[in-house]
Amino acid sequence: MKFRSSGYLIKEGFKNILNNRMMSLASIGVLISCLLITGAAIVTSLNARSFISSIGDENMITVYLDPEMSDIDALKLGAQIDKLDNVRSSEFYSKTKGIEEYKEKLGDELFASMQGDQNPLPHSYKVRLDDFSKYEETVKSLEKIDGVFNISNRSELAGKITKLNQLVTYVGIAAVIILGLVTLFIISNTVKMTMYTRRFEISIMKSVGATNAFVRIPFLVEGMAIGFISGILSSIIMIAIYDPVIQAIRNISYVIYEASIPISEIWPYIALAFLGSGILIGAIGSFISVSKYLKKEGGEILGW
Repeated sequence: MKFRSSGYLIKEGFKNILNNRMMSLASIGVLISCLLITGAAIVTSLNARSFISSIGDENMITVYLDPEMSDIDALKLGAQIDKLDNVRSSEFYSKTKGIEEYKEKLGDELFASMQGDQNPLPHSYKVRLDDFSKYEETVKSLEKIDGVFNISNRSELAGKITKLNQLVTYVGIAAVIILGLVTLFIISNTVKMTMYTRRFEISIMKSVGATNAFVRIPFLVEGMAIGFISGILSSIIMIAIYDPVIQAIRNISYVIYEASIPISEIWPYIALAFLGSGILIGAIGSFISVSKYLKKEGGEILGW
C-alpha cells in the first residue's frame, strides 16, 4: 500500500467520526465510564496494598500511657515494655513532642481549641516488634502493664482494608466485563452505521478489486481514534480527581493518607494504561463490525 493511499485511508477514518457524531460521542462516553471505573478500582487496590504493606514494614505499635502519668513514671514504664517477648525496641514519645508534631501538621487550629497551656495528649511509646505475625499476642501483653491507657491496634483496620481491596477487585472486574461489552457493542454499531452510509462506495471498491485491508483501515482508524480520545479524557479526569479524593481521606484517617501513593508516581502509568486500553477496545470493536462485510462481494453488501 502506497504512502498516499495510507494518508487517504487515515483521513477517511477521522471523517467517519464527524459524520456519525452522536454515535461517536456515545461510544466515547461509555468508554470513558469503563476506563474510569476500572482505573478507580485499580488505584484503590494499589493504595490498599500500600497501606497494608506499610503496617507490615513498620512492625510497630503505638502504646499510649495514662494521661495523668508523670514524666518519671512514664520513663520507668519503658523498662517493662522492653522485657516483653517479641519487643525489639521501644522509643519514648513525650506529650510535648506529640503536640509539636500536631501543631506542625494541623496548624494553630488545635491550639486554638485548648484552654491555656493544657496538653491533652498522653505520653506514648513506639514499640517495634520482631515478628508482626505475633501482633495480637504482643498487644495483649502490653495491655496487662499498669499505666497503659490505650494501644493503637491496627490489625482490625488492616483486615477491613484487605476485605475492601478484595471487594473493589471483584467489583472492578465485573464492571470492566460489563462496560467493556457495552462499549464494544456501541463502537461496533457506530462502525456499522458508517459502513451502511458508505455501502455503495464499499461495494464499488470491492467490485474493482480493493483489498480487505484497503476497506478495513478507515474503520479501524475510526475505532482506534474513538479509543484514543476516550483514553486522553479519562486520564485527565482521573488525574484531576485523584488528589482531592486523597485529601478527603486525610480527614478520615491520617494513617491511611500517609500510606497513599502520590499521583506523581502513578500518573504516567494511568495515562499509558488508559490510552492503550482505549485504542485496543476501539480496534476490536471496529474489527468485529468490519469482518462480516469483508466476506461479501459487490452487490451482496447492498443486499441485492
